[in-house]
Amino acid sequence: MQTPSIFTVPVTPEEINETQIIDGQMARHLGIEMTEVGPDYMTAKMPVDHRTIQRIGILHGGASLALAETIGSIAASYCVDRERCYIVGQEINANHIRPVREGFVFATATPLHLGKSSQVWDIKIRNEGKKLVCVSRFTVAVLRKPD
Repeated sequence: MQTPSIFTVPVTPEEINETQIIDGQMARHLGIEMTEVGPDYMTAKMPVDHRTIQRIGILHGGASLALAETIGSIAASYCVDRERCYIVGQEINANHIRPVREGFVFATATPLHLGKSSQVWDIKIRNEGKKLVCVSRFTVAVLRKPD
């Protein structure tokens, strides 16, 4: 039996990469790309390169947070009626577990709470060897669009 989707409309990684990760905005600049959409999660990847490292050559903690907030925001936006509501970030935190010097990191967002006025997302970032790099919790407000 297939798990029912938490997302309000069917969506693919390709559609998200074309319509949500936009030229000129941070996610595109950092090379963030959606890779997978499951029934209750989304996964994106980001390169560890000149755009995302800090001066000592490891993944910048701020880049990890940008990745976490990007995937959390996109996932959250597909869990509401997009015609009537939109989401905005309220709080994000992170624990940086291990450094990454090269390759890609992969962030997977899963919901902890999907309410009418707020959502809380668990985001785990892993390296190419699937080792935990960063753990983040992201809270969003669900707001109604003006009539």
